[in-house]
Amino acid sequence: MRKELLIALAVVLAGCTVPSFGGNDHPETPTGEDAIGYENGYWYDDSVSVTTDDGLNKTERAAVVARTMARVEQVRDLEFKESVPVSVISRAEYQNRSGGNDGGGSGRPQDPWNDQVWESLLLIGEDSGSSDEIDDTLSTTVQGYYSPSRDEIVIVSPTETPQIDRRTLSHELVHALQDQHFGLNGSAKTQDTQLSRQGVTEGEANYVRILYERRCGDGWGCIALPDRTSDDGGSSDGDGGSQEPSYNEGLFTVLYQPYVTGPRFVDQVRSDGGWDAVDALHDDFPDSTEQVLHPERYPDEKPVNVSVADRSTEEWSRFDHDPVGDTVGETSIYAMMYHNGRTEGDRYSYESEISAGWGGDLVVPYRNGSGGYGYVWETRWDTEEDASEFAQAYRAALTEEHDASQPQSDVYVVPADDQFNDAFRVVRSGKTVRIVNGPTVSDLDDIHRQAES
Repeated sequence: MRKELLIALAVVLAGCTVPSFGGNDHPETPTGEDAIGYENGYWYDDSVSVTTDDGLNKTERAAVVARTMARVEQVRDLEFKESVPVSVISRAEYQNRSGGNDGGGSGRPQDPWNDQVWESLLLIGEDSGSSDEIDDTLSTTVQGYYSPSRDEIVIVSPTETPQIDRRTLSHELVHALQDQHFGLNGSAKTQDTQLSRQGVTEGEANYVRILYERRCGDGWGCIALPDRTSDDGGSSDGDGGSQEPSYNEGLFTVLYQPYVTGPRFVDQVRSDGGWDAVDALHDDFPDSTEQVLHPERYPDEKPVNVSVADRSTEEWSRFDHDPVGDTVGETSIYAMMYHNGRTEGDRYSYESEISAGWGGDLVVPYRNGSGGYGYVWETRWDTEEDASEFAQAYRAALTEEHDASQPQSDVYVVPADDQFNDAFRVVRSGKTVRIVNGPTVSDLDDIHRQAES
């Protein structure tokens, strides 16, 4: 799915290479089989006669979709194998389907295992479940999606009158093109590898979309963009008003990363090896968001495989979950540090000294028979200095952002009126930082007994 902040995104590809498109040297109609840049009667540089202000009728929509497919082919140098159905729904209908924002849908089931993962990042607290937060964030920010199971695109109209934003359409058509050639039904086992795979799929889609938009300003006649207005009543002009977003901005920072840094990663790969190298990415995804954030580390710098020994008492146990723990990765740690006031600058730069030294991690959730939850989060860093910097920043987030007290050395307690009301033990040993979380201080050793010194 596509999640988009209401800001201008042209800056994403600052400094990236721009392909040459050539002149209008094609015949009026292709001879023989279909040609790249030609779809359903339209060449990429043909004009279409449509009226966008009152929405698009069936004939107009078919023309816009056909020409957009041709243009995506021309930019991406890859042929669609079949046409893609496109429908348009309102924001309210999308929220009703997804169950977000009290839309009446069933939403996704509650997931206490994943709740602990997001709690470890200090992004989703105990007063709301991760499933609800994710649904609510997506229901507010998604502009459209491609469904691999149905082979169709759904555009969420930015206006009351159903309209198609050409940027959303071109982005989702790239997903359809990916699915037809490479398949989009694969899955990732961890949060970090899910984001790193999306760094390719969403990164490529946004990369092509922005190259498409550049061509709109240099040689192509393009349909007008809708006057996009946010559901909160804010404008889309990116003026940085003071109104708070209606979604969890820390969570969104995690979800949005593939759309911002993915295009840069794809651009680097394409600069080195052309579109063939981009094709190959679909068979050799990055192993971590670290590789997407730092393209020079792909494919050689692999994340460290982190394991957590089970040192719990009989009262506490791990979830019956495969895998037993989750790797959150550099992106999620960056979002945590930014959202909790530990780093400054542009939220969507994804650049921070605190997160840049990440080497690997594993969050293992625990529960007891009384409805209590906790976790052990072990992180591995490139250097001892990196590990120390992370440990200090996490402790500062607890004490300065969440008013935690420190009753013992390395032990912190967040007060009851805070959404992260729990006990924490934060210990660094060399390049490793281990965080143990539980309802009370006495639970910490029951969840993870400290090793004998």
